Amino acid sequence: MVATKRTQAVLLLLVAAFLWSLGGVLIKWVSLSAPAVAGFRSAIALPLLLLFFGRRAVNFSVSQLIGGGCYAAMVILFVSATKLTTAGNAILLQYTAPLFVALLSGWLLNEKTRWFDWVAIATVLCGISLFFFDKLSAGGLTGNILAVLSGFAFASLVIALRMQKNASPAGSAILGNLLTVLICLPWMVQTQPGGADWVGLAFLGLFQLGLSYACYVVAIKNVTAMEGILIPVLEPLLNPLWTLLFMGERLGPWALLGGVVVILSIIFRGVMDSRRSVSPV
Repeated sequence: MVATKRTQAVLLLLVAAFLWSLGGVLIKWVSLSAPAVAGFRSAIALPLLLLFFGRRAVNFSVSQLIGGGCYAAMVILFVSATKLTTAGNAILLQYTAPLFVALLSGWLLNEKTRWFDWVAIATVLCGISLFFFDKLSAGGLTGNILAVLSGFAFASLVIALRMQKNASPAGSAILGNLLTVLICLPWMVQTQPGGADWVGLAFLGLFQLGLSYACYVVAIKNVTAMEGILIPVLEPLLNPLWTLLFMGERLGPWALLGGVVVILSIIFRGVMDSRRSVSPV
């Protein structure tokens, strides 16, 4: 039964990663300011999450409130970073998150970070660096800084959700979207989205944010915090595919090599974890 739940959780994490990967293209597509995009996206995602989990998912526990704050910080920072720097930079720098999870999960969750976790972290980060090597530039310093801060917020969110594995992690996503709307409301009321903007915002809110986090908060109950941050690392591999299809950007040789490194590192960690037969819950 535990194995079945874990398998389902991994599949849900992969679905979430796929949906998250649409963010770069869609955020760039919508012509609104970053706070307006973040606010409208969360406003559309919020009813969907309430439909899935109901108001009873919100219990206002300390860990749930912390998770809600981290969620809001993460989505606002990431949208802002994507607008200010390249989508590749934003994703690359956000995925410093595994390092923060590795540093915090043992202390806060008593989830041991094993040697092969560190190997996977190192190779994943090296792979992502290779993947975006020909995309990085000296510009967009502010966007790059915001992306790193988004990575810390993402890691903190995963820790907070994992703290609620026996409670209601969905409540943090609900509160986080509500908080995002409240923070971004001044920019939203000054904005008049066009028809194309509404299409992009609808996809962002319903699928890229709402449905993805519905999958994620269910999955996080049955995987470790480290798995919750490493398995969705497939997101930055898929993101350039959408830019190729919708924006005509082609992958370079460094990006292809980086993709191979990331995939092999995730397979390596999965094999080692299976051999150790360590239960994540």
